[in-house]
Order: sequence, then C-alpha cells, then structure tokens
Amino acid sequence: MLRLLEGWIKSALLEIQEYARLQSATVRGCVTRPFYFRDVVEQFEQIGIGSLTVVLLTGFFTGAVLALQTGITLDQFGARPFVGRLISASMIKELGPVLTGLMLAGRVGSGIAAELGSMVVTDQINALRTLGTDPVRKLVVPRVLAGVFMAPVLTVVANTVGIIGGWLIAVFQLRVASSLYWTSVIEGLYLEDAWMGLIKPFCLGFAIVTIGCHVGLRTHGGTQGVGRATTNAVVASSVAVIAVDFFVTRLLITLLY
Repeated sequence: MLRLLEGWIKSALLEIQEYARLQSATVRGCVTRPFYFRDVVEQFEQIGIGSLTVVLLTGFFTGAVLALQTGITLDQFGARPFVGRLISASMIKELGPVLTGLMLAGRVGSGIAAELGSMVVTDQINALRTLGTDPVRKLVVPRVLAGVFMAPVLTVVANTVGIIGGWLIAVFQLRVASSLYWTSVIEGLYLEDAWMGLIKPFCLGFAIVTIGCHVGLRTHGGTQGVGRATTNAVVASSVAVIAVDFFVTRLLITLLY
C-alpha cells in the first residue's frame, strides 16, 4: 500500500514538473523568435470560430433558465423587476466565464490532446525535432495564444446572448417590461464586475490549452493511448476550470473590492 502511494506521489510530482516546464517553454516561445503567424491564425479560427456555436447555445439557455429560476424566487419578495440585474451579474462575474471554459475544455482541450497525441504515436513530433523545429514553438505556442485571446471573446459572446436569453424569458413569460429589464441590467453592471469577467477567461484559456497540449505530448500506448489522453485532457481541464476560477475569484475580490 505504501509503495503504491509512493509511486502515485512520484508520478504526480513528475507530471507537475513536466507541466511547469511546458508552461515555461510556452511563455518563452510567445516572446521570442521564430513566430509561426500562419499557425496562430489557423488556431484562432479553429478555437474561436469552431467553438462559437456551442458557446452561443450554452450562453443563451443559461440566461433563459436563470430568468426562470430567479423569477420564481424574486416573486416571493415582490422583486421580479430586478431579474435583469441578477442575470447580468451572474453571467458576467461567474457563469459566463466558467461555462465557456467548460465548453472549451470539452471541445478544445480534447481536440488538442487527440491531435497532438496522434502526432506523438505516429512519430511526427520526432520528425519535427529531426528537422530542427521546436514542437513547443510550432504546435503549442499558436494554440496557447489562440486560447488565451479567444476565451475572453467567446465569454463576452456568451454573456451577451445569455442576457438576451434572459430578456426573452423575462418579457414573454415573466411579463417584465422590456425597458425595465434593460434598466435593471445596466444598473447591475459595475466596472469591477466587468474586470473580473474579462480577466478570468485569460487564465482559464491558458490553463485549458496548456493542459491539453501537455496531456497530448505525453501520450503513449498507440491508438488506445490517444483515447486515454483525450479523456484525461477533458477531465483535467474541467477540474482546472473550477479550481482556477476559485483562486482567480479570490484574488480579484481582494484586489478589486
């Protein structure tokens, strides 16, 4: 039992060490030459445009169900007109970034792990090294840049359609006046909330993509290993989204409020 525990601890520490080394190499690759601009643009399209549909649907229905749930609760206090304030605050500060991060973890994290894992088991990574190309600069850096910059954009999209989804439910089911809803939304927005809603996605995007790249590059065991890597990437990225959200929220509350 002790040997198993010791082996597990050593394995976990090794993974953390390798992940930290990948993060360091990635940050270094973002600020030093060579730059692969074409790969960066391609990843912007795959991560940003490719994830737009799922983010739109997630944001819309989240805002709609928020309106339904908060409408019932606020009715008990005669405060139904304040539904817009609750929806805007909830989406911008917490639900928008976290749900967008979870969608990216499921779609982007798994895709990156599967793609890089396939390259590992078919020796394409070794071929890049043989040609004198750094796999981190060529494969990881473009994906990280795209993830870091597209996550906030997708989060803003999710927040917007979420508030619109809440507006539709508030107006057509809760019978709240449209002007009253939007007034409540605007009154519920504060600069500190906007900063929190924009800073979180940068951190979540970085965590999701680097975890996907790390798991993909550590793939072994042939095609079965690619499947395991994909599953591990989704699980690890999803847990990281929740954990990073907590720590970033705690830090931002201390700094902004």
